Amino acid sequence: MAEIGLRERKRQRMYQEVSDIAVGLFLEKGFDAVSVAEVAAAAQISKPTLFRYFPAKEDLVLHRIADHEGESARIAAAHPDAPVAALRTHFLDGLTRFDPVTGLNDHPQVLAFHRLLYGTPSLVARAYGHMQRSEAALARALGDDLDARLAAGQITAVQRVLAMENWRRIAEGASAAGLLERAVGEAERAFGRLERGLVRDSAGPLSETR
Repeated sequence: MAEIGLRERKRQRMYQEVSDIAVGLFLEKGFDAVSVAEVAAAAQISKPTLFRYFPAKEDLVLHRIADHEGESARIAAAHPDAPVAALRTHFLDGLTRFDPVTGLNDHPQVLAFHRLLYGTPSLVARAYGHMQRSEAALARALGDDLDARLAAGQITAVQRVLAMENWRRIAEGASAAGLLERAVGEAERAFGRLERGLVRDSAGPLSETR
């Protein structure tokens, strides 16, 4: 078991190191201007080795948000009686920690990464796949029927829109600290509407209130 643990740690370290090298090159030269061969050479690995870790060039960038895939599903599964309330608390906690995934972070490196991500069409398309998988996982955690899929779509949309609004304002020059109170208020309002619109009936699945 110790050997397996060591092997996994080495694997994760390789993922992180290669991703960091690639993102550095992309930020310096532009995503489309850097080839996979250039990334492999900078990381001192072969192209076949790189593709074993990252099947697509875009994955070199999206590795930074890979840990968040399925995060909402895990939270919802851990709080089956109040999944929306739990997701609301999680998002609000992220805002107070200036977690980049909430969009409320003005560190220059985070801003540069977001500009790279949202300014590159192929990365936006790949990130959409990430969002779809996260939404599907959340729907499964909520019951995997039509009501659950509708709820997962609404929850995912709220998270995405809130994060994009925060990022847009910061990209326009606002500070994260200066936006915190407003971001918290908007998140409270948005999740409050979700909680009022989605309830759990006695049988368990989510359903829409009337």
